[in-house]
Amino acid sequence: MDPDHLAGDPEPPALVAGTARSGSPPWTLSDPLVAYLASVTLAIVVGSIWIGVTGEEEVTLGLTVTTLFAQWTGMLGGTVLASRRRGTGRLAADVGLRVERRDILPGIAAGVLSQLVLLPLLYIPMRFLIEDLDISEEARELTGLGSGAGLVLLSVMIVVGAPLVEEIFFRGLLQQSLTRRFGPGWALGGSSVLFGLTHFQPLLLPGLIAFGVVLGLLARRSGRLGPAVIAHMAFNAVTVIALTASRA
Repeated sequence: MDPDHLAGDPEPPALVAGTARSGSPPWTLSDPLVAYLASVTLAIVVGSIWIGVTGEEEVTLGLTVTTLFAQWTGMLGGTVLASRRRGTGRLAADVGLRVERRDILPGIAAGVLSQLVLLPLLYIPMRFLIEDLDISEEARELTGLGSGAGLVLLSVMIVVGAPLVEEIFFRGLLQQSLTRRFGPGWALGGSSVLFGLTHFQPLLLPGLIAFGVVLGLLARRSGRLGPAVIAHMAFNAVTVIALTASRA
């Protein structure tokens, strides 16, 4: 095995700068649509069941964890289904899920700089319009749901689970589908906008869209999801570390 490969399939990547590689799965727009609808439906159903069983009226750690797992099940399940219907049936090969050693440092740099430089610069104009602008409020509320083992679980989900699942769906399935239908430019913009919108955080929408562009460019230029996954993990880790430290 090539020591440069830390994970994934050694076959040629499914993502190529500009367009999908020849022989890559012929994704259609219905593929990401089915996966997304499945994720929303499962999150609503599972969340409703949780609330009905526990009687909780506020957002809690249990509700957050169960609905996130339900949402990810829909995204991954829909992507796996698309891989079996139109691809090789090997998810990693079909979406370009491969991480190499050379992805690590650039990925970490992209994620950290996006969090510490790109977002603050992006929100400078908004600070003149919104008094006491606090773009970390929702993230602080999320990490504030747990403590001890609960906080560890939530941190792992945010730093590891979310980046992996979201990159497989947004850059691996959605961006490829949009590229095949509309071309690389529209695919990059469209997948980034949808990435931002699906987080349901209006104040963070501009920042999430901008970061989605960064992730999309990393995936497109490298021909695999590795750099985007690492960048996404680093981006989320900065938030978790900062907010956890502020609670200490």
